[in-house]
Amino acid sequence: MMKLTLSRAVLTGVSILILPVIMQVSTAGAADHEQKGLEIARESDIRDSGFVNYVVNLKMLLKSRQGKERVRELHNKVLEVEGDGDKSIVVFDKPIDVKGTAFMSFSHKTDDDEQWLFLPALKRVKRIASRNKSGPFMGSEFAYEDMASQEVEKYTYKWLRDETFQGMDSFVIERSPVDRKNSGYSRQVVWIDKAEYRMQKIDFFDRRNTLLKTLTAEQYKLFNGKFWKPLTLKMVNYQTGKSTILQFADYKFGVDLDDRDFTTNSLLRAR
Repeated sequence: MMKLTLSRAVLTGVSILILPVIMQVSTAGAADHEQKGLEIARESDIRDSGFVNYVVNLKMLLKSRQGKERVRELHNKVLEVEGDGDKSIVVFDKPIDVKGTAFMSFSHKTDDDEQWLFLPALKRVKRIASRNKSGPFMGSEFAYEDMASQEVEKYTYKWLRDETFQGMDSFVIERSPVDRKNSGYSRQVVWIDKAEYRMQKIDFFDRRNTLLKTLTAEQYKLFNGKFWKPLTLKMVNYQTGKSTILQFADYKFGVDLDDRDFTTNSLLRAR
């Protein structure tokens, strides 16, 4: 009995000594994963910066749970802002029931994004409140917060693992919104290819941490020898059974755009 009691005492003493070391190693490992996740996100952002501005035409395909499809045509203007998030205007061209509807977004690195919607039938510009940014954009499976540029500072990060995705060596990172109060997401899991640091897939989890939807990027094309842009974005909502596909065409970089093209008056004149 004495030997058994002594052994237990020795083991208890050893546990007390090594437990703080184990906790330090665990904490250091978590910090390393967070730093690696942040570095991957920063590199992806750097590689997609410097385009100055562009315009692009889009088709939006809305698919219901029953498989019924609707098609909309629109165009998008984007202005890069030094030291802050992008400015963007989306204008709907077809069909007639949405023609002239225009949406403008000023993304910010740390402050709340600013967003406005012009509805021709009402002939007025409506400000989108931050608390409503989780709502669906024009009946699509994209939320208003998805339509803003995804600035690095909007999230905290953690590297989860490396794996092969669609034949590409990829990083898998988790990002959680800093503005948890107004975001519709608790977290997002993002696949980024190692070769070019392009977003390939995002799993979005709702506020209950249940998988809500998945965004996949397809048909990347290189523009101006530097900027990779997907020609197709597909958002599938598992909870509604609906999906939205965005198809991009006719990218034009370095066009004649400046801050004067991104005002509330611009929405009224949008065509």
